[in-house]
Amino acid sequence: MNGEEVVLSLDEGTTGATAIAVGIDGEVRGKGYEEIAQHYPRPGWVEHDATDIWSAVQTSVRQALDAAGAKPSDVRAVGITNQRETLVLWDKETMQPISRAIVWQDRRTADECTRLRAAGHEHRVREITGLVLDPYFTATKYAWALKHIEGAGEAAAGTVDSWLIARLSSGRDHVTDASNASRTLLFAISSGEWSDEMAELFGVSLRNLPRIADSSGHISTTDPDAFLGIQAPIAGVAGDQQAALFGQACTKDGMAKNTYGTGSFVLMQTGKRRVASGAGMLTTVAWRRAGELSYALEGAIFITGAALQWLRDGLGIIASAGEAGPLAASVPDAGGVFLVPAFVGLGAPHWDPYARGTIVGLTRGSGRAQLVRAAVESMAYQTRDVIDAMERDTGQRLTELRVDGGAAVMDVLCQLQADLLGIPVRRPRQTETTALGAAFLAGLGAGLWTDADLARLWKLDREFEPTLSRDQADALQSRWRQAVERSRSWERPEEALPDNQ
Repeated sequence: MNGEEVVLSLDEGTTGATAIAVGIDGEVRGKGYEEIAQHYPRPGWVEHDATDIWSAVQTSVRQALDAAGAKPSDVRAVGITNQRETLVLWDKETMQPISRAIVWQDRRTADECTRLRAAGHEHRVREITGLVLDPYFTATKYAWALKHIEGAGEAAAGTVDSWLIARLSSGRDHVTDASNASRTLLFAISSGEWSDEMAELFGVSLRNLPRIADSSGHISTTDPDAFLGIQAPIAGVAGDQQAALFGQACTKDGMAKNTYGTGSFVLMQTGKRRVASGAGMLTTVAWRRAGELSYALEGAIFITGAALQWLRDGLGIIASAGEAGPLAASVPDAGGVFLVPAFVGLGAPHWDPYARGTIVGLTRGSGRAQLVRAAVESMAYQTRDVIDAMERDTGQRLTELRVDGGAAVMDVLCQLQADLLGIPVRRPRQTETTALGAAFLAGLGAGLWTDADLARLWKLDREFEPTLSRDQADALQSRWRQAVERSRSWERPEEALPDNQ
């Protein structure tokens, strides 16, 4: 093999598509990025145009290959990682979406989840799927689509990975991996198959859902006529947070990572153990390799980095997200200001779809820097809430936290995270570990790497040691939790969607 050969990783996120070309030595040779438009047709609704997603993926791939000086024939394997839970519906013949995709952040089915919970279904749903009844997951989105979108009953249905594989293979393959399937509320986490019982509960059919495959191995093959002249095996697929866990080399029981992206997602590897949470965590599939499932506990925080986008786009307080770190670091603290970014409700450990964004503690001395710092600090406070809950569930104390995602470049965030948790926070040299995880899965699946290579592929950039006393950290966290309580149950269910649609 020569240095020109690459593994191509497609990372289709909530705000844009990233592609990286990874050399056989595990180093990133080239990167591309293309933003995708967000659509908010009603309060609480979030949609994407699936055609925009496909276009953005192709654009980012062209950029990555150009930056790497690689040709289509140099691509040895393709990995895919994606925003999870988002529902895409498309015509099986024309390969065109029949409606906009319903994004994971979308809350239009909050009332339906409340109804199912009131009917006593939550325990059984948790038992079968490892998840909770929340609009976040795919099943209630699919049920809504079957009632409200013409042609949904005959359309191919899947998450974003399935949509991309369908396009990459010119419609030949309708497939997903176990990690993405486990996020739908339609997957039996013990057997690793679609659940007839859950399909009946949610009122959906399984016949148009994809086949479930391993996360690493031969999954499909790209059609060069459909995909920029690239013909290569699709050999790695995982939901974005599971891919980040793999990219962080958290393959041993008890290792954990947090990805600071649009939202933040803490995952703790539990190996073959399915840990049932009593503290608002999700039990999820980490990946499936050689037919064997590995599990993880997950805490899903809906809004972290997106709060900085709101400060930029909604309020105009910053011109770019890159300003947030220096501005937050320009003041010693937030001056008593707490920003709870519950713009689409609260995820773990609260699971309150009726919470709404709240800012408390404002004074005349509060300015741009304090507000930006409060937004940055909210990422660390929410992460500690989740990790505290995970430690209660597992009876294990974390010894370190590995961090990644766009906001992990902020030293001020990583230091506060270490201070609040009281453990080292370790940031790798490559913070795009989501895309790297998909590349590693693909490289392993195509036989380019072995498991023994994984540890050497992860490289430390910086370790942040805690500097606050536990009493100081606990006092800050206590004030944060007071602010969270102010945001809870703000919107009444009957006000959320006036026409109940």
